[in-house]
Amino acid sequence: MRGFVKNTAKKFWATLTLLSVELIIILVLFVLSFFVFVFIARRIFWQEKDEFDYVVFDFMKPLINELRTDTMEFFTFLGTHTFLIPMNFLLIAYFLFIKRHRWYSITIPVVSLGGVLLMFILKNLFGRPRPGDPLLRTVSGLSFPSGHALVSVAFYGLLIYLVWQNVSHKILRWILVFLLILLILIIGVSRIYLRVHYASDVLAGFAMGLLWLILSISVVRKIEGYTRKEIAPSIDETTTTP
Repeated sequence: MRGFVKNTAKKFWATLTLLSVELIIILVLFVLSFFVFVFIARRIFWQEKDEFDYVVFDFMKPLINELRTDTMEFFTFLGTHTFLIPMNFLLIAYFLFIKRHRWYSITIPVVSLGGVLLMFILKNLFGRPRPGDPLLRTVSGLSFPSGHALVSVAFYGLLIYLVWQNVSHKILRWILVFLLILLILIIGVSRIYLRVHYASDVLAGFAMGLLWLILSISVVRKIEGYTRKEIAPSIDETTTTP
């Protein structure tokens, strides 16, 4: 038994050393996001504990003023379909006709459309009503998870991935990544500030958005790698055949 455990540990460590730091971080984020979502869903729907949501609302109340409300409305707009749909089309067009990266142009709609579909499925599955006292106006639809949070992580998280892959200047790359992460967080906060989502909705939306982003990019990259290995050699063979 001791020898089995030792050999298993050695194999596990050998596998870990083959993984890059980047891949380990992605795996940790994926697992962490899954457990965060499950923890929040269990606490809200099974244990029926939502005190945290009202503590956050109470914390926000003294911060409310006209300037902040206008600012939060602007940032919440950056997470709406009105803004994100044209941005997705522009990004797809950029990678189709300018940058000419076919797989990026496929990844964008996969991440975005899949994220929207996942959002609708989860909202209808959990069926949580929105807060009853919005700051400005009543918003239709269900509350859990926050669609703004989920879709923002999917879209702006995809931008982070594209920046990380394509911006060679190290300082500029980190600045852009920081700004995009900050934008995602502010969009989430704006939904709580405007009292159209509970804090737990937003956190769950962030977690599920990150889960979907990692999963969808990984799948598309696997398909891309497969086509390069399987299709490219067969094309080369046909072109070299006399």
